Amino acid sequence: MGTDLTDEQIKFVLQGITVPPQPQIMVDLQMEQLSPNCSLQNIAKLISQDVGLAGSVIKTVNSPFLGLSNKITSVKQAVNLLGINSVVNLVNGLSIRGELSDDNIVAMGRFWDSAMEVAMASAAIAKQIGFFSPDEAYTLGLFHNCGIPLLMMRFDNYMEVVHHAYQDPDHIITAVENKQLNTNHAVVGYYVGRSWNLPNHITRAIHEHHQVEKIIDNDNEDHQKKTLLAILKMAEHICGLHRILGDTSEDYEWQRIQEAVLLYVGMSEYDFTTLSQSINEMGIGVSQFV
Repeated sequence: MGTDLTDEQIKFVLQGITVPPQPQIMVDLQMEQLSPNCSLQNIAKLISQDVGLAGSVIKTVNSPFLGLSNKITSVKQAVNLLGINSVVNLVNGLSIRGELSDDNIVAMGRFWDSAMEVAMASAAIAKQIGFFSPDEAYTLGLFHNCGIPLLMMRFDNYMEVVHHAYQDPDHIITAVENKQLNTNHAVVGYYVGRSWNLPNHITRAIHEHHQVEKIIDNDNEDHQKKTLLAILKMAEHICGLHRILGDTSEDYEWQRIQEAVLLYVGMSEYDFTTLSQSINEMGIGVSQFV
């Protein structure tokens, strides 16, 4: 049975940092609501494709209103716990707040597409290597770059900075952002994740997802977070994030961390190539080759 939220509770949840939802997903959700066969499963599937909606739903289910002892990371679990009425009301509230100009919709298109691709690839990799929670891998893949649209709205030249960062062979991406903007998408994403009540190990992974080699080499770091970050980096490379967001044919970050990542997960370069091909055959990450 779902938990019906009051209008006041929904207003409280929608306060703070909000990543705009994709307009097409909002249309699809509205159509689903009107369907006589409307189901929580279909709604959860649609919400899982959007960073802003997924974040708001998880924030809601992890809020003090429900008083859960353990934080939820799966959109499917969150939707089932909230129930159809609360989820529909929450989505309708976001549709009012999430209106974007045509220019912003075009600018954010690559971010939305890449988030979904990396999330699906992360879940597939998690299953392939036997990680216990593909849902958590999906969640990190979907949310890890959630700071990007906020910085895109804050700085007119943000995507130019991102291009420079990905095209720099000597410095990590966030270091280039820090130098030019005095902040970076990983830090902003960390605070977004915290505002959404994501579990601590997920928010820390968001914060550190461009420091993977250092994290993996640190014996004091949590094994779960290390594995999630290794999965994420493999997914980013397979999906060609350096092409999609960085506008470059060279994945300099992967070149720096590949050896450490593959060694950590116990995979050879041949194994990784085979894994990449397997995921591409699922229709994930193939757009980079078009």
